[in-house]
Amino acid sequence: NNNNNFRSNAGNSSAPQASSSTTTAHRRAFSSSSKRDFYDVLGVGRVSDKGEIKKAYHKLAKKYHPDTNKDDKTAADKFKEATEAYEVLSDDKQRQLYDSYGHAGVDPNAGFGGGPGGGNPFEGFGGFSG
Repeated sequence: NNNNNFRSNAGNSSAPQASSSTTTAHRRAFSSSSKRDFYDVLGVGRVSDKGEIKKAYHKLAKKYHPDTNKDDKTAADKFKEATEAYEVLSDDKQRQLYDSYGHAGVDPNAGFGGGPGGGNPFEGFGGFSG
């Protein structure tokens, strides 16, 4: 009798909670990293031109440069983050990859065509035929 109660309670309130947390975990796993969006880092819109991106970067670089913030560890991290964002968004090819695939598009370890290790994983196996 206790066994039947266990089965009927198992599907009621705990199933939706487990399902939603599983879905959330799945979504997080899809994200390539915990990095902030490069457009947000620089404070520019996705349609910004190179001039706006450069101006925003220079403003942040001046504000957070390690030489002017020697005692502030967070400033050095913000400077690195702004520099990485600028390097990607100021390069047409990298910006296109970033816009299409997010951080995974510009991560050389992700296997996209932009960095080392990208390309056709089956290259070199063309001579095998049945």
